Amino acid sequence: MKIAKKLGLAVAAATLGISLNAGALAGEVKIGFTGPLSGGAALYGENTLSGLRMAAEEINAGGGFDLNGEPTTIELVSLDDRYSPAQAATNAKRLKQESNVPAVFVPHSGGIFALQDFNEKDNFLVMAYSSVPSITEKGNGLTLRIPPTFDGYVRAFTAYAQENFGTTLGMGGATHEYAKIWATMVEQEWTGKGGKVVANNPMDYNKSADFFTGVSRIIAGNPDVMFVGGASEPTGLVIQQARQMGFQGAFMIMDQAKIDEVAEVAGGLEMMEGSIGVVPLSVYETETAKSFIQRYKARYGKTPGSEAAYNYLALHALVEAMDATESTDPKVIRGAVADALKTMDASKNPYQVTAVTADGGFVTQTTLAVVKDGKIVREAIK
Repeated sequence: MKIAKKLGLAVAAATLGISLNAGALAGEVKIGFTGPLSGGAALYGENTLSGLRMAAEEINAGGGFDLNGEPTTIELVSLDDRYSPAQAATNAKRLKQESNVPAVFVPHSGGIFALQDFNEKDNFLVMAYSSVPSITEKGNGLTLRIPPTFDGYVRAFTAYAQENFGTTLGMGGATHEYAKIWATMVEQEWTGKGGKVVANNPMDYNKSADFFTGVSRIIAGNPDVMFVGGASEPTGLVIQQARQMGFQGAFMIMDQAKIDEVAEVAGGLEMMEGSIGVVPLSVYETETAKSFIQRYKARYGKTPGSEAAYNYLALHALVEAMDATESTDPKVIRGAVADALKTMDASKNPYQVTAVTADGGFVTQTTLAVVKDGKIVREAIK
C-alpha cells in the first residue's frame, strides 16, 4: 500500500479528531464470489470463502487501500451456486449488475468456463480457483488462474504409484466436470506408462454419502491403486468405505481433496496408508506458511487448506494491484497483478507466488505427498 498517502490521511484524521478505521471517510469496492455453499461440496466452498474473508478483514482493518486519493474498503458479496455452472453464470450476472464487481472468484471449473463465455464482454475478472490447464489456454484476457495446473500432478502421481504400488488402476473419481477432466488425463497417463485400468466407475460425490455399491464395483477389478477425488469430505467417505470393504491398496487422490482434511473424515491417517496427493499446507515449513496457519487458526479455530491460502493471497494481490494503479478497471488490474505479487507483504503470500504466466496463471511449484506409517511425507518429484 502507499505508505506516505496513508500516513498523510492518518495525520489529517488525528488533527480533526476523527478515525479512519470505521470506514467513515472510505469508499467501497465489492468483490464477488460464487461457489458451493450448500450440498456435498459445501465444506470446499466455505474453505475457499474463508480465505477471502480473512484477507478482506485484514485489508479493511489496515485502513483499506488508496483509490483516487481516498481510503477504500473491500466488501465480499458471496452467492451459493451449489456447484452448478448455470447457477454460477446467473450469480456472476447478478454480481456485476447489482454490485458492479470488478472481479468474481469461482472455485470450480464448470462455473469458470460458464463465466468465460461472457466476462470479457461484461468486463469483470474471473478469479479462477481450479487447476484445469485449459482455463488459461483458452486465451481469455480477463481470467487469472490461481492454483498450478494439475497436469504436473497427474504425471507425478502416476509415476510414483506405478513405481511403488503396482500397475493396475481402479477409477472412482467424482462426476463433476473438473473430476471428469482429471480422470481422462489420469487414464491417458496411466495406460501411456504401461499400466492397465481394470475398473472405471465414477460416482456423484455431491449428492451421495453411500458409496458402497460404486466402490464394490471398483474393488471387483482387484486394482493395486484406486483413483478417487472430489471435495475432501466425500472423498474421505469413499476411502473409509473402501477400507471397510477390504481394499488394501493405495489411493491416488485428485488435487481438489486434501490429505489432512480427507483423513479427518476417513477415520485417520492409518486408513489412508499409501495415499498420494498434494502436499497439505499444514506440512509446509516456510515462515510465511506457518504465519498464515497461525493467524487462520486464531480466526477460524482450525488448520487451513490450500483453498483458503490461495484465495487469501489472490485477494491481497488483487487489492495491491488496485492500490498501485488507483483503478478498479479489470483490464488495468489484470496487468498489474504480476507486479503486485512481487511487492506485496510476504506475510500475505503463504505459497510465495511471485510470477504470473502470459496467459494468466499464477506460478506455483507442483508438490507430492504420500501417507507413510501414519504420517504425511513430502516426496521429491522425479
